[in-house]
Amino acid sequence: MGQAGFWDNNEKAQATVAELKSVNSILKPLDESLAVGRDLEALEELAREDASLESEMATETDRLEKLVDQLELTSLLNGPHDNADAIVSINARDGGTDANDWAEMLLRMYSAWAAGRDYSVELLDRQDDAVAGIQSATVAIRGPWAYGYLRGETGIHRLVRISPFNSEGKRQTSFSAVDVSPEIADDDTEVELNDEDIREDVFRASGAGGQHVNKTSSAIRLTHFPTGIVVQCQSERSQHKNRATAIKMLRSRIARLEEEKREAEQLARYKLQPKTGFGSQIRNYFLHPDQRVKDQRTGHYVGNFQSVLDGNLDGFLDAYLKWKASGSAPQASADD
Repeated sequence: MGQAGFWDNNEKAQATVAELKSVNSILKPLDESLAVGRDLEALEELAREDASLESEMATETDRLEKLVDQLELTSLLNGPHDNADAIVSINARDGGTDANDWAEMLLRMYSAWAAGRDYSVELLDRQDDAVAGIQSATVAIRGPWAYGYLRGETGIHRLVRISPFNSEGKRQTSFSAVDVSPEIADDDTEVELNDEDIREDVFRASGAGGQHVNKTSSAIRLTHFPTGIVVQCQSERSQHKNRATAIKMLRSRIARLEEEKREAEQLARYKLQPKTGFGSQIRNYFLHPDQRVKDQRTGHYVGNFQSVLDGNLDGFLDAYLKWKASGSAPQASADD
């Protein structure tokens, strides 16, 4: 990074900086763990002669245990794309306006989680609903191991609450789908795209964005015939930029699909429980009759609904990584 001309190619330089952050996210905790371990050994010898040091020794032991737990958790991020940035797509499903509102709540939740980790968030596409919330949205979340942490969020998220859009104040159940894919670099040879396999449709952008956005055909929709994957982008006023973003989204979705195929083959080989995939209910969020959030796969439970919506997802993400490594999950109760 100190070499002359390092920043001449900004995109390549940013990729190097991102790689450095990923490496440091492992090396720094490792170095700290080793240092604490050495200090603990010395402190143990001193505590044999001075009993007043026992409380300090207990504190340092607890600190070391937490550091090692975090390193063990990081070691579970061993997928082929786990160190990549993440492309997160959110789509409202059953539930009408409540589902649209719920989809926007999830968008804010993941954005808050990313901000808490000092990750960057870029809006790639957003389709606003006419009444409230969004029909769909796609964001790129960039930071060390973003995809590895977020990949377990793929699936259906269910919200139960008293509907703010129902004049009778009835309880409403709504669903939104989340899909997480790794952001694949343009020079990655694993995902090859052939022009003849892609249909490109150009249309006028909708929603907020000013007169220019609404009056020009700048939005791009790509259909990949071999996989049936459809992506679209209208966040930019430039058709060229929207096309480049849509291509990146398509490459990411194909990479995710190939990864799922490899995982399914591995699970079938060892006759393990099938992986929970896109289109299945993975987590319940309750605002009525009580407040709680519970993951259907891991059993991880949080009694503070608002805390989770404010981006406190690490407990769920960590529990998923451990659950996935164990290859099993608790049975969900009928009430969930």
